[in-house]
Amino acid sequence: MIRFGFAVFAVLNVTVASAHDTWVQTNGNIVRTRDAVYVDLMLGNHGNDHRDFKQAGKVQLDPCTLDVIDPSGKTYDLKPAAIDTGYTPSEGHWSAKFVPTVPGLYTVSHKVESKYLTTRSIKSGKCYFVADENLDKVPAATVGFDRRLGHALELTLESHPVTPMGPGQAIKVRVFYKDHPAVGFRVSFIPRGVTLAEGFDEKFERTTDDEGRASFTPLEGNYYLIAAHREEPKESGDGFDKTKYCATICIHVPEMCACCH
Repeated sequence: MIRFGFAVFAVLNVTVASAHDTWVQTNGNIVRTRDAVYVDLMLGNHGNDHRDFKQAGKVQLDPCTLDVIDPSGKTYDLKPAAIDTGYTPSEGHWSAKFVPTVPGLYTVSHKVESKYLTTRSIKSGKCYFVADENLDKVPAATVGFDRRLGHALELTLESHPVTPMGPGQAIKVRVFYKDHPAVGFRVSFIPRGVTLAEGFDEKFERTTDDEGRASFTPLEGNYYLIAAHREEPKESGDGFDKTKYCATICIHVPEMCACCH
């Protein structure tokens, strides 16, 4: 019975990983250099086209990548530092501590590929934070937020995610699918605590233009999960006959704009 229970757990965990979206977030978007920031790897609802910010299970860590890219472009693997915050394999999320040592913009990057039955799932996620010696005067000249990482379906930013960022500051994104601008893709900008309307929510969703661009202006502070999807019902390969793609970015919008001097 114990072995059977663990087998069911494993199957359910693979199912959750295949049927849901992943994203990464931090406990803050501005930190002092040599202070810790915590990076969380989350799993949420894909079955409803990701209409909310709610967690749904926990992704298996082994097939995932979880990295921090510092201002110089150096990559740090966070998986060895990741701890399990749940009591069971399907509860909680993964969290890793990272200490930035140089000032500038840091990118958190995650990706995972999995298969369940005959469906392949390819997911990626990003978030950002700024480290500086003096939190009272955080410089705006931090570059790297628009860096492309080569994900199959990738959300990239064309506006700074931290300095400045606040209500009234437009979040501008560009979507790439297999290295080409993704035209006519739906992009969802989901505030934490909000469930989007069924179909197409005109308040929180946009359609990319002929250059793959979309823009959303938050009116209040919150965590915002940006998500884009693509399903290829005839994209087949070894053991699968269709592929689902997902790309996410999580942005922390403070109640007041981060002032730059």
